[in-house]
Amino acid sequence: MPVAHFLHHVFTSKDFTPAEQEEIISQFRQVSFTKNDYLIKEGNTAYKYWFVESGFVRAYVIDVQGNDISTNFYAVGDLIIDWISFFQHTPAKENIQAMTDCVVWEIDFDKFQKLYHGIKAFNEHGRGTMVQGYFTLKQHSIAMLTDHAKERYVRLLEEKPHIIQNVSLKHIATYLGITDTSLSRIRKELLSE
Repeated sequence: MPVAHFLHHVFTSKDFTPAEQEEIISQFRQVSFTKNDYLIKEGNTAYKYWFVESGFVRAYVIDVQGNDISTNFYAVGDLIIDWISFFQHTPAKENIQAMTDCVVWEIDFDKFQKLYHGIKAFNEHGRGTMVQGYFTLKQHSIAMLTDHAKERYVRLLEEKPHIIQNVSLKHIATYLGITDTSLSRIRKELLSE
């Protein structure tokens, strides 16, 4: 198994004992995806989740009109999981696809369950991660209804500049709920300010 320095950073020693840290890390395996590979395809059940060591990944849905709509972006250090599919063993409603070549660390449901029920700190870490994911999703869904497009773009630029620099404007526009043209106009306005 490759040396998992990356996972030592994810599961820091301030949260876990060295023995717990080693037990957790031993349950993950390093996997590579090439650009355009799917981690999860809509309709399939998610039995694994991943932490991104390198590369960029996008989650998206196809809406009722056949449009490709970005729902999330993942980069170094991010957790990629379809919470509902993973925990309820139901078909995923999103596609999760590598936008670049990627290296990730994956764990399957059975190994996750063993850790979740066997290591209290892992249980707490998992719940904290899920709550943070919920907050992020809730903030994004409220912003889509209450904030102007320019505000949403500026927030993304401030919080995740690496996404702006590495993801196509087409995908960013759908994530922000606007057209490519509107996004280009917003970017020009910001440059002239």
